[in-house]
Parts: sequence; structure tokens; C-alpha cells
Amino acid sequence: MTSPIEAEDATASVALDEKTATKTTAADGAETPVGRSPGQLMWMRFKRDRTGVVSAIVVLFFFAVAALAPVISSLYGKDPYTLYAQEPDYPFLLDDFAMPSGSFGGVSSEFWFGVEPNLGRDVFTMLLYGMRTSLFMALVLTFFSVLTGVIVGMVGGYFGGKVDYWLGRVTDFFLSFPSQLFFIAFMPIVTALFVSPTDETPTYLRAVAILLVMWFLGWMGMARLVRSSVLSLREREFVEAAKVSGASRWRIVRKEILPNIVTPILVQGTYTLPSSILSIAFLSFVGVGFVEPTPDWGRMFAIGAEIYEQDPAFMFFPGIAMVVFVLCFNLLGDSVRDAFDPKTGR
Repeated sequence: MTSPIEAEDATASVALDEKTATKTTAADGAETPVGRSPGQLMWMRFKRDRTGVVSAIVVLFFFAVAALAPVISSLYGKDPYTLYAQEPDYPFLLDDFAMPSGSFGGVSSEFWFGVEPNLGRDVFTMLLYGMRTSLFMALVLTFFSVLTGVIVGMVGGYFGGKVDYWLGRVTDFFLSFPSQLFFIAFMPIVTALFVSPTDETPTYLRAVAILLVMWFLGWMGMARLVRSSVLSLREREFVEAAKVSGASRWRIVRKEILPNIVTPILVQGTYTLPSSILSIAFLSFVGVGFVEPTPDWGRMFAIGAEIYEQDPAFMFFPGIAMVVFVLCFNLLGDSVRDAFDPKTGR
């Protein structure tokens, strides 16, 4: 049986092997330990996590498919806007009840994921462009939410005093809003500020309105996380040493504090993006996000909710795609957190 002391020595040896490498010198053949950077250590730990690697591959695949949606659509020979049920080449695409005439939603060699009931659009290209819309909207939203949260949290945590107090009260004020109800109520107001009620709202304006409304209530969690991290760092010895040496506040924040809070920022960002995708899909689902004919994940669920009894297969492919993406991104966030944590055993 291994004694606790021997087990502790073995654990320390593994940690030492992870943090150092050996290098043979040309002079005497002696092996000299070579240190590894925090980034190298993080990458080593991440590569050992098979769940994280597989999740990263799946996430990158989704982004690649979304970015190449026009190319894939061109090679596939169809688009998400054409009403194929009205085309002379597909006279029997829908039955007398405007439902797909084929099995499982009309899946065939011509239409890989079937066709949309009532209109006869291609589900595969609708999903491709819907992913493209949702993913890139979520990327932009996550970037601005994280940036705003980092700035507010950094300023409040570093300066403290009245600055921290008032920024904290502003954050609490925004946290008091019921986000989902606010999204539903405020989206029509934002669009009405720029477009007459009698005119159709352009797609780009809807996208900007969605980003503004969701960014307005999406930065507070990051701000609180950054503030708490900065509060724990600003009194540390290396920060005090930088102050004594005459370093400016900007240099202290940029060189001493910010590099030490990259890990929680990155981890929180990996959780924010899938949450943003679900929120954007929710807005389209309830009718205040993207509308016809813009392809969108949430709008596909809204269509499927109306005809799920007659054609349950329509929601199958977008539902599976969203579950897989959100699950893999959350698992990727867990793996990134574990890779950055030197105390983890994974």
C-alpha cells in the first residue's frame, strides 16, 4: 500500500514534470530543466482532455459551416428563399394539405433534410443560413458584452471608493430588469424609433436593434466577475511594487492586473456565447426578432411549433443542431476552465 507521503511525492513529481522540460546541452550532455509558459501548460492540460478536444472540433465545425453557408448552398444547388413547391420541377413536393409528401418531412436525395410545410422551402439551407445568422450575431453580442463588462468591472474594482459605489449601483439597476420581458417589450420600440409602423423594418436594422437591446442587459455578469477579481489583485505585492516603482495606473492595469484576470474572462465568455444564441433564438421564436424571409434558428422553431402535430420532423434537424452546439460549447467552457486551473487533476 502506498503511504500518503509517497503519494504526495508522486503528485509533486508529476506537477514538476508538467511545468519543466529537459534539454541536453552540447557541451557535457547534462540535462537542464527548461520552464514552460502558462500558455504552454494550459495547452498541455487541454490536449489531455478528450471531451474538450472533441467539443472544440464540433464547435469549430459549426462555425466553419456557418461561414461557408453560401458556398455549401451553391454546391448543393438550393437556397433558403426559393419556394420549391411552386417550381415546375417539383410538382408533388407537398400533398393536398400542404405537408411534405415524402417520408420524414420529405427527406430525399434532392432535399437532404426535407422541405418546409406550406411553402416548400429547403430545410437544409434554411438551417445553414439560420446557423450563420445566430452564430455571428452571438459572436458580436458576446464581444461587446464582454468588453463592456471588463471595462466597468476593471474601473470599479481598481479605483474603488465612490467610483466603485456608483458603478455598482448602476450594475444593480440593470440587473433589476426582467431581461426576457424587457426584450419582448423593448424590441418594437427600438425598431419604431427608426422605421415608420407602415414600413417594413430592414433586416440590418432588426439585427442592430437585437444587438443593442441584448447588449444593454448582457454585460453585468462579466462586470461583477471582473470587479471581484480586480479587488483581490489590487492589494497584492506585485501591484504595490509597481506603484512604488512609479508605474502609471494604465500600465499597472494593462501589465499587472489584466493578464491575471484573462482566465475568468475567457471562461465566462465561453458561457456567454451559447446563452446569447439561445436568447436570440428566443426573440425570433416569440416574433420580435428576425422575421420572414430571414433564415434564423429561432424562427425555424416558431414554424415547427405551429405544425409539429402534422410534421414533427421539421423541428428534428434544427433541434438536434442547437442541442449539440450548446452542449459542446458548454463542455468546451468547462475544459478551458480546467486547463487554466493548475490545481485541477484533469
